[in-house]
Amino acid sequence: MTQIFLYDTTLRDGTQGEGFSLSCNDKLKVAQKLDDFGAHYIEGGWPGSNPKDAEFFARQNELNLKRAKIAAFGSTRYKDTTCEADGNIQALVKANTPVVTLVGKSWDLHVEHVLETNQEENLDMISESVRYFKDRDKEVIYDAEHFFDGFKTNPDYTLLTLKAAVQGGTDCLVLCDTNGGSTPWEVEEIVKRVMREFKGIQIGIHAHNDCELGVANSLAGIRGGATHVQGTINGYGERVGNANLITVVSDLQLKMGYQCVSDEQLTTLTALSHYVDELANKIPNPHQPFVGFSAFAHKGGIHVAAMLKVEESYQHMDPTLVGNEKRTVVSELSGRGNILAKAEEFGLDPSRDEAKQVLEQIKDLENQGYTFEGAEASIDMMLRRINEDYKPPFEVVDFMVLTENRQGRGLFTEATVKVTVGEETRHTVADGNGPVNALNLALRGALYQDFPQLKNIHLTDYKVRILDSDSGTAAKTRVMIDFYEEGTGHNWTTVGAHTNIIEASWHALVDSMEYALLNGDKW
Repeated sequence: MTQIFLYDTTLRDGTQGEGFSLSCNDKLKVAQKLDDFGAHYIEGGWPGSNPKDAEFFARQNELNLKRAKIAAFGSTRYKDTTCEADGNIQALVKANTPVVTLVGKSWDLHVEHVLETNQEENLDMISESVRYFKDRDKEVIYDAEHFFDGFKTNPDYTLLTLKAAVQGGTDCLVLCDTNGGSTPWEVEEIVKRVMREFKGIQIGIHAHNDCELGVANSLAGIRGGATHVQGTINGYGERVGNANLITVVSDLQLKMGYQCVSDEQLTTLTALSHYVDELANKIPNPHQPFVGFSAFAHKGGIHVAAMLKVEESYQHMDPTLVGNEKRTVVSELSGRGNILAKAEEFGLDPSRDEAKQVLEQIKDLENQGYTFEGAEASIDMMLRRINEDYKPPFEVVDFMVLTENRQGRGLFTEATVKVTVGEETRHTVADGNGPVNALNLALRGALYQDFPQLKNIHLTDYKVRILDSDSGTAAKTRVMIDFYEEGTGHNWTTVGAHTNIIEASWHALVDSMEYALLNGDKW
């Protein structure tokens, strides 16, 4: 099985993406995770470009790397100077990494109009820069910037730039689709041509995603003979991003028969994807292939019914191979199989008739404005309540909310809640900074005496959506509320819908409290 070497550039190329930023501490944490995952190379940054990257290299010894090599990135020497006099080259020396990645110009357009030098000087810049670091016992990776664009306009000169790097002693030639404008068939054919020209030299591929072909072009490069692939976690990068290394690795190892990391390391892929998002304060893309929350979510009733018989009937692979899991989504498009599969996830065992009744309720409620795809706790409660023997931990008698604007006091909101717990009826009042907050506090006040565990339950998000805005103030409102239990890390969502936003919120609040009391011992 051919080994493919993974070169991660999240810490450099990824951070060039708009809205994506990592502190130096974050970069060190990501580097450690990448090593645990099995990356072979971790590009730490451009030491000559900013203080944060310089700090990263100064602190690289804090890392406990078992496999990965840290690479410092920079450009070939400036025109008409020497490596000894070039500040960027000397910053790479000071970075003191085992690997140096040098980027040089492959496209004559850039040589003449961006560098504003001649083609021969550019070749000297490449060969001398590579040789400078090889003489200092560094592993040198040469990134041929704009290689595919250059090859398509002037292949002879573009190949000469690679020969200059080889003459300097480079360990790997990386062909870059810097503008992201190439197609997979072009990439594969050009890589094959380079392989014929440079036998015995490792070839790599570095793709961007401007045509949404970053992953496809990376795979095409490997098909063409490359054994080194560059990319970023979750595809972060400049403009629309780099090739998504998460997907590249999954495709190479699970679909194409190449070896990237161990099978055990591959199972950490979903966790790695979410970890980087968390540090960058990004919401994970639920629809990302392989690792997204919805990547193995099944909603259509026919699909779920088939999967209950043969799992691979509507699933291209076992999601546990990448650390993900399959999910059944319940909605108005569901069949009875969705309900039974979801009940099994919850540890419940409804009869087929009860499942059918819940399905009919869901379809009716979704017609009224509910949505249950992201509110699985509400489905849990429906499955429990359909059972004639179900006894809720508490029952709501009534509630009232009062909002006033009193002179001298300003806006004032008060909620009154009456609930029955066992044989006792509780009547509590609470002030809040709004009607839903007051209801939440009043309901908790009525339940804390018997259920002190609710003190660990926190409301974390409250979303409101107007469903039919053309109805004006009479419009129907959907409310979704997220809760989190301190200590266990468990979180859940409930939903309510009504023309009265308070009533919609109340339904979601009650469902969440009841759900927490019934399921807390499972977490």
